[in-house]
Amino acid sequence: METAQAVTDGLRPFLFYTAAVLAVVVTMLGLSYFLGQRINRKYKETPFESGIISVGSAQFRISVHFYLTAILFIIFDLEVVFLFAWAVAVREAGWPGFIEISIFIFILIAALFYLWRIGALDWRTQTQKRELKTLAGPGGVVNKKDFSL
Repeated sequence: METAQAVTDGLRPFLFYTAAVLAVVVTMLGLSYFLGQRINRKYKETPFESGIISVGSAQFRISVHFYLTAILFIIFDLEVVFLFAWAVAVREAGWPGFIEISIFIFILIAALFYLWRIGALDWRTQTQKRELKTLAGPGGVVNKKDFSL
């Protein structure tokens, strides 16, 4: 059994480190409080970004297409992890591994084709889609100077 002296000897570096960290934190907070500026101006508490004062509300609706695109990116990006793991072990996996990864890639391509067909990758709003249909000429050609999204 360890004695109490051995336990405290093992904790001594940890306690010293903890005390040093706390001393640094208290010193930094104290110095910033005593040496910091105390100027209270009219627009001090107003939020701004890049030097531009905010106008309007921060509560606005974002189209679900942005979230859908982000989720699709994450899903297809995670698939790269599986492809990378296969690439590292390609020699050990042999032909059965090649057949499995081929099926995996085929499923990914089928999923991507399905998402493309249902329009999940199209960011246009319904209004923009209607305007696109009215601007399309014969054969689906769009006059670029009349069309600006």
